[in-house]
Amino acid sequence: MKIGTTCVQGGYRPQNGEPREVPIIQSTTFKYDTGEAMGKLFDLEANGYFYSRLQNPTCDTVAAKICAMEGGTAAMLTSSGMAASFLAVFNLCSAGDHFISSAAIYGGTYNLFAVTLKRMGIDVTFVSPDATEEELDAAFRPNTKLVFGETVANPALRVLNFDRFASAAHAHGVPLIVDNTFPTPVNCRPFEWGADIVTHATTKYMDGHGSAVGGAIVDSGKFDWTKYPEKFPGLTTPDESYHGVTYTELFGLAGAYITKAVAQLMRDLGVTPAPMSAYLLNIGLESLHVRMKKHCENGLAAARFLKTHPKVAWVKYPSLPGDEDYGLAQKYLPDGSCGVVSFGVKGGRAAAGAFMEKLKIMAIETHVADARSCCLHPATTTHRQLSDEELLAAGVKPDLVRLSFGLEDADDLIADLAQALE
Repeated sequence: MKIGTTCVQGGYRPQNGEPREVPIIQSTTFKYDTGEAMGKLFDLEANGYFYSRLQNPTCDTVAAKICAMEGGTAAMLTSSGMAASFLAVFNLCSAGDHFISSAAIYGGTYNLFAVTLKRMGIDVTFVSPDATEEELDAAFRPNTKLVFGETVANPALRVLNFDRFASAAHAHGVPLIVDNTFPTPVNCRPFEWGADIVTHATTKYMDGHGSAVGGAIVDSGKFDWTKYPEKFPGLTTPDESYHGVTYTELFGLAGAYITKAVAQLMRDLGVTPAPMSAYLLNIGLESLHVRMKKHCENGLAAARFLKTHPKVAWVKYPSLPGDEDYGLAQKYLPDGSCGVVSFGVKGGRAAAGAFMEKLKIMAIETHVADARSCCLHPATTTHRQLSDEELLAAGVKPDLVRLSFGLEDADDLIADLAQALE
């Protein structure tokens, strides 16, 4: 099926007499007739559900749709996009390990990697999104377990050079994990460009209506963990915390990574999505392929307007001709990048704040990628915890305003920008 059909019907095909809509299984527990039957579930010898902290039928149905959209082999939902990023990395890293990340990532993810994971004994090296092959190669260590990046960085809007980052990761025997939140699989499928694992903050375009916080992790099933057993013992040796299961032996490359994340990490950390949230997410997914076209049309129209305005210092939008990442966007995102535009108002922070206060249609929100247009000043909000040096490394200038264009009429949005700038 093509992506539009998968958005609508992927993951759930009801049989005769079954509900046409994905059912909400709002239950924490599931009944079994014998302890033996339940025991097989705990031993991972049978399929089924026993406690919704680990898995729930509604959540798994929606995860299966996202898996199909990305072209993966297994997927899971999480309670938030941050939980997805954390589990994706922590599923491979332990205390004493190291990983590499592009510096051009969401501020919350940057803090997770630089501060929280460091407190857990996991070290990270941030590299420029423009890092050369030689610079990337120099960042690897014997204990490096993965490389991380964002397809389109939030809010720097840098486009990941998949060829360069995937090549470096695979040359050193580690997977490339990519956050694909902004383009969604409608505009980019990272597995087709060398990524091995994809994460999403489903709170954004996938939900699309500000209804439910959530995240997702999808495995391509292509990375051969067994080729590097010394690097990934959690997947290739018995898990004594789960009856001595060796995930790659029991579930193969297609299912080992996600099964471990569910059976071990979701079990212990409980970053569990609610069935109702999964249901709302599915409603958003059904129109994603239609909405993304409009988001991109509005974003490009606004970027063109801002580019020529005398009170605008600079504009960053990868699908805008002349943008530093236009070539990469045309290669990896030929149908459009997203509806988010970053730009600088002449006059710096003070001018940026005054501009946002004058907007009438676009609301100031700690949100992005919604049906309703909104804006934010990242340096004083989402990236507030970063130093000036870290802000610049992440591509966040002090005057940067992030505009997220929704589904309103483009003429009305541009008129709102014009009056606010005036």
